[in-house]
Amino acid sequence: MSGLRGDNLHLAFGTVEVLRGASLALEPGEMVGLIGPNGAGKTTLLKVLANLLHADAGDPQWQSQSLSSLAESERGQLLAYLAQGAPAHWPLRVETVVELGRIPHRAWWQGLADADREAVEQAMVAAEVAHLRDRLVTTLSGGERTRVLLARIFATRPQLILADEPVASLDPYHQLHVMSLLREHTRQGGGVLVVLHDLNLAARYCDRLVLLHEGDVSVEGKPAEVLASPALEAAYGVGVEVVDREGELWVRYLYPMKRGRPSTD
Repeated sequence: MSGLRGDNLHLAFGTVEVLRGASLALEPGEMVGLIGPNGAGKTTLLKVLANLLHADAGDPQWQSQSLSSLAESERGQLLAYLAQGAPAHWPLRVETVVELGRIPHRAWWQGLADADREAVEQAMVAAEVAHLRDRLVTTLSGGERTRVLLARIFATRPQLILADEPVASLDPYHQLHVMSLLREHTRQGGGVLVVLHDLNLAARYCDRLVLLHEGDVSVEGKPAEVLASPALEAAYGVGVEVVDREGELWVRYLYPMKRGRPSTD
């Protein structure tokens, strides 16, 4: 085993079982899209794999070693987690927020070295937030905060990125920009697990898709296989059509299955 893996993960909140035996693997160099309807357990699964929640059964592994057994600094350098909605609770300067990404690489009493400052600057430029460096993060729009927190992740330079709906609040340009940045991370040998609701972005950028439904994996595989699977229509409750346009897959939503197919009369 060379990557991150969680096998047969179970987790319940009270009497509600959110994960019901879900299994997922992420290898360096690949971008995996985690898809599924609202309430499927995607965020919970991501947090378990990021060691932010502990499963009732199942132990995520990194290279055959329990993720929880790694030192905090080692885990911080290994993987970075981008939360859904890009929350910001403290009125910090944008540059200060991005600098927090360097914490796993230095002791708490150490200041920023030249290598740290270079990593921070490169991350802000890549995420296109350098012009916001002196703004307070609490004054930014949701989309701007997402890009700032993504810059913090890039400043860390982790091997693995786990991102929960990173494009949800972004305009079309920045949706494509962020997905391209995550794709570039995999080209440089890193791994990305990203929760997406836009199936066209999932088809365009991901190497593999994992469909989560009711706390378990319904189907996984290449985007063309998953998007054409009957399990996709069953999970989302909509009819879909997958079209190949010059080598790129496009998804068209046809009708809501639960309401019945529209009459053609």
